[in-house]
Amino acid sequence: MDKKPLRSREWFGGQDRDGFIHRSWMRNQGFPGDVFDGRPVIGICNTWSELTPCNAHFRELAERVKFGVWEAGGFPLEFPVMSLGETLMRPTTMMFRNLASMDVEETIRANPLDAVVLLCGCDKTTPSLIMGAASCDVPTIVVSGGSMLNGRYKGQPIGSGTIVWQLSEAVKAGTVSRQEFMDAESCMSRSAGHCMTMGTASTMACMVESLGLSLPGNAAIPAVDSRRKVLAHESGRRIVSMVHEDLRISKILKREAFLNAVRANAAIGGSTNAVIHLIAFAGRLGVALTLDDWDKYGRDVRTILDMQPSGRFLMEDFYYAGGLPAVLGSLAAHGQLDDDALTVNGRTMGENVKDAPVWNTEVIRDYQNPIVASGGLAVLRGNLCPNGAVLKPSAATPALMKHRGRAVVFEDIEQYKARIDDPNLDIDENSVMVLKNCGPKGYPGMPEVGNMGLPPKLLARGITDMVRISDARMSGTAYGTVVLHVSPEAATGGPLALVREGDWIELDVEARRLHLDVDDAELVKRRAEWVAPEPAFKSGYQSLYVKHVLQADEGADFDFLLGCRGHAVPRDLH
Repeated sequence: MDKKPLRSREWFGGQDRDGFIHRSWMRNQGFPGDVFDGRPVIGICNTWSELTPCNAHFRELAERVKFGVWEAGGFPLEFPVMSLGETLMRPTTMMFRNLASMDVEETIRANPLDAVVLLCGCDKTTPSLIMGAASCDVPTIVVSGGSMLNGRYKGQPIGSGTIVWQLSEAVKAGTVSRQEFMDAESCMSRSAGHCMTMGTASTMACMVESLGLSLPGNAAIPAVDSRRKVLAHESGRRIVSMVHEDLRISKILKREAFLNAVRANAAIGGSTNAVIHLIAFAGRLGVALTLDDWDKYGRDVRTILDMQPSGRFLMEDFYYAGGLPAVLGSLAAHGQLDDDALTVNGRTMGENVKDAPVWNTEVIRDYQNPIVASGGLAVLRGNLCPNGAVLKPSAATPALMKHRGRAVVFEDIEQYKARIDDPNLDIDENSVMVLKNCGPKGYPGMPEVGNMGLPPKLLARGITDMVRISDARMSGTAYGTVVLHVSPEAATGGPLALVREGDWIELDVEARRLHLDVDDAELVKRRAEWVAPEPAFKSGYQSLYVKHVLQADEGADFDFLLGCRGHAVPRDLH
């Protein structure tokens, strides 16, 4: 097979002044001269940061990748990008996902890189890195950071994130003391790694593997397990071969790969955030993927992974039970997987998961014994969400899946915080909580506040779930009958902006319907009276964000970043 000319040769291959400059300055780091003689240059995109606890072990992972690259005859060069730490960043990491993707894209575009290995773990580090690499269409392989070890408290397993929501509600209800709540703090996060529930980080690691962008087994190996280092090493070896094969990311991320990921998300009870991120991936490559695809291809898939927040177990248990290959193997055996989708190891998805064993059928259930018979994400339509909204059935209360209730409206998250603890708040368990102005433009950044905590007076009565509706997102570790990503959002004048206290709202998940029971004439009147909120930011990056971010159903990417623009060699100005 003829080898494709290396992009890096435009920098390092010349015997002129420019080649001299590019090689000479690099040699001050101690690289021998022969590394510039035609080896593929592999960029290792590292989101390590002490401000991102999920990715705090990535320095060592990067070294393991380098071992593999050197062994395979490549030249590894590590570079940092903006690290998005879900636990600390304000107002929300989603505000900066697109910015970090631009950081990745422009770093690849501007430097002599023939391929990249993406080190990602915490929620938005995965989508931002993949979006940036997809825009450049270079050979790409992902090494996820892996999850923390299982949490333990009072002899019981506790899941990151999920236990926080559970205990904080229990404190409000008076069933757990403040001291017990504080005691659990040191028991949740026991090692390096991302959340060990099926939150967004674990979901995106599973999406990476089901898309074919990582070596098999990548999703579930715990962060501190030695096999995570082995996978990083092997990924370093493999990326060099991918350069010679010209196995670019666009050859992996075909429509069939995305549909495999949609089905996988249903089978694992994955995060609602995956919808936005995968639609954004597809947009960068010009691949058709819509909300309706999520509903159509995920609806008949059974949720077979019994994991928090939808079930009982955690990521460590998932790995020991067989990991994602076991889930994908079950889907393939039941005609729910495109076996011919290509993956980064050069084999098809079907070849990778054929005969993958299941070692624990409590964790990864038999397909005939699911935790939810119809999994996936429900995509709702109606006069309240003409462009769609989503709900996660596996995390919802069955009795609330068909519900009609009176709206209790919060105009923004600040008003919610000011009102929710008021004992005089006119609300009961049949009410529908509505939160506005928390969408992509409205907050801005679309924070994870959609799973609004219930009023303490109802928690004290043992009420644990209510229907909640917003244009916000929800943490993948959260749960409840929560309608999210209402589009168009309130800040742009979507119908959600017109909801008033006391309106009746109908939810019918089976019929995929969300309806505001207000006649059209009244809605026309309200629209005429509606005043758009003043933008929170009028300069800087956040102003750019508000001006150019797309709606949730379009992936919340920037309008000017859509489409694969391919790599470019910049004109040398030396």
